[in-house]
Amino acid sequence: METYKQEFIEFMVESKALKFGDFTLKSGRKSPFFMNAGAYVTGSQLMKLGEYYARAIHDTYGDDFDVLFGPAYKGIPISVVTAIAYSTLYGKEIRYCSDRKEEKDHGADKGSFLGSKLKDGDRVIMIEDVTTSGKSMEETVPKVRGAADVEIRGLMVSLNRMEVGLGGKVSALDEIKEKYGFEANAIVSMAEVVEYLYNREYKGTVLIDDTLKTAIDAYYKEYGVR
Repeated sequence: METYKQEFIEFMVESKALKFGDFTLKSGRKSPFFMNAGAYVTGSQLMKLGEYYARAIHDTYGDDFDVLFGPAYKGIPISVVTAIAYSTLYGKEIRYCSDRKEEKDHGADKGSFLGSKLKDGDRVIMIEDVTTSGKSMEETVPKVRGAADVEIRGLMVSLNRMEVGLGGKVSALDEIKEKYGFEANAIVSMAEVVEYLYNREYKGTVLIDDTLKTAIDAYYKEYGVR
């Protein structure tokens, strides 16, 4: 596992973005772990988050794209900090764009989007916190493709939860590729998180012990990709 992935796992835990316990997800599933990008709230946390996303996007998709699109609401700050990090790390100016939940009908920036307008020929990387079932893409992809003649080159999320998507057969990320025709990747997968943290002491505590590992295994037996 790459060093920056190990660092990102520790960063998620340290920032309390990744928690372990008993959670009910938006999909209705009961999960022994929970990922919340809304936990990144300080300047240093957001700076680091953007850098991890930028490195993962650079390693996965290269630099041949023009726009980072972050779906409202959590995707908005992620797209902004990643665009900043891309400029700092790789010297490439990337525009950011996000959608509005409610269309603005007044002012110079009225419309359905924030940030840069999408233009014909734009190459777009979608970016968000986590995709559990792939439902968010159902709302976002038609908006992006309806705004201009763009090429969506891929999606990057922070954590691949490795669960079946809405179709119930393949993972949410694989389902996105099948349905929309673009790659979907993550900075780290839950398998990598478990591999790295299982029975490993982190700051005096074992976060994934045998009991939690059993709960995670049971969760994946029901919802995981087979």
